[in-house]
Amino acid sequence: MSPLTVSALAGGFLLLVWAATLCITRARRLDRLHVRMDAARAGLQVALEQRWAAADLAVAAPGDPGGAALRAAVALARGADAADREAAENTLGRALAALDRARLPGPAQRELAEAELMLALARRVHNDAVRDTLALRSRRLVRWLHLAGTAPMPVYFEIADPAGRRAVTTPAPAGDRDAGAGAAY
Repeated sequence: MSPLTVSALAGGFLLLVWAATLCITRARRLDRLHVRMDAARAGLQVALEQRWAAADLAVAAPGDPGGAALRAAVALARGADAADREAAENTLGRALAALDRARLPGPAQRELAEAELMLALARRVHNDAVRDTLALRSRRLVRWLHLAGTAPMPVYFEIADPAGRRAVTTPAPAGDRDAGAGAAY
């Protein structure tokens, strides 16, 4: 064998190893992104369930004239299938926006504000995971070699965030109010 043949074979072998390594790393990255997607979807479901529970707590509060509409919106959101979930959650969001929160007891207000904040956060995490997964799945190598396998195509979850809502904070205990007054942050 001539030195030229040996170097061509070695170059071809290195190219083959590089291509195999590239495919393996892309497939592993895609798998990790799909696992992240599943975890984000589960977190989103938990946040939705927390908002349903907080809305139930708000419905149970005395003196709310819009309780029937809110109760119906919660039932609609709980019973919605995957195709109608966004519309049902937006309906619940509108019903919660129409709710007079000043009439709710303090624990119900805090629970509702916390549930809405957690839902907004979970939705952002989910949509970020979807964006990253779709970006990798759109690459030529991933498409040509079908590295995504049979994993379903991820979809964004788009609902309206509560506009202008501020989280209700609990007051600090009396002994902790002035604890950090002179500290520089």
